Amino acid sequence: MTVEIDRSLIGSRSAPYVVEVEKGAVRRFADAIGEPNPVYRDADAARAQGYAGIIAPPTFPVSFLAPEEPPWTRPLDRRRVLAGEQGFHYVRPIVVGDVLTCRITFVGVEEKQARSGAMELLIQEIDGRDASGAPVYRHRRVMVYRAAPAS
Repeated sequence: MTVEIDRSLIGSRSAPYVVEVEKGAVRRFADAIGEPNPVYRDADAARAQGYAGIIAPPTFPVSFLAPEEPPWTRPLDRRRVLAGEQGFHYVRPIVVGDVLTCRITFVGVEEKQARSGAMELLIQEIDGRDASGAPVYRHRRVMVYRAAPAS
């Protein structure tokens, strides 16, 4: 297998970027995923369930886009990239009004062989911290990078 992802960058972190969690964005996301639970739209319903206010659906951090692409993914051929596995860990729910500082960390690369050919799995984690610096969530995602077609 030809190694294409620069492993010397493992452990690198992106510059921090700030995300403001807005009510309209949470509502639109809940609508887009077909989530009818009122805790994602109505503050009274959320407080009745014990939350501080309207909360974001668990997969909402996928919408937090960094202002620039990290250096470990910049040289990759986008035509060969597929979304892989992802997971979320929460210290507390994301609440409308949160101002989160996020950073992406390049965790590692795994090589796999599939029937369709060789691939590299690029593993990243995005951490979000609140205004006090306390951790709120961690989003672990895997990017599948397929081998170049044989010439």
